[in-house]
Amino acid sequence: MSSELIMTSVDSDQEAKVVVSGEIDIYTARQFKEKLYQFVDNSTKDIVIDCSDLDYIDSTGLGIFVGALKKARLTDRNISLENIRDNIRKLFNITGLDKLFIIR
Repeated sequence: MSSELIMTSVDSDQEAKVVVSGEIDIYTARQFKEKLYQFVDNSTKDIVIDCSDLDYIDSTGLGIFVGALKKARLTDRNISLENIRDNIRKLFNITGLDKLFIIR
């Protein structure tokens, strides 16, 4: 079973930031999707997702990231990912999602 998923948000003048901790998998996907989509809907700025404490993500989680990016782009906003661990960055590279997202 997966570890707990924790999301916190920080708002600045230029961007809205979400810090994700734990694991995003089939067990935590619903919670993650609801919170992330709500965050995208309520923000008017570009969004940065800090993945420094994200331990694991499966294909369900990757799909949620893509869905959130599509929602953001409907209103000319973008989603950037930062502080991605090597194992998760490798998934983004293998799946080609590193071409969709700004990774910093």
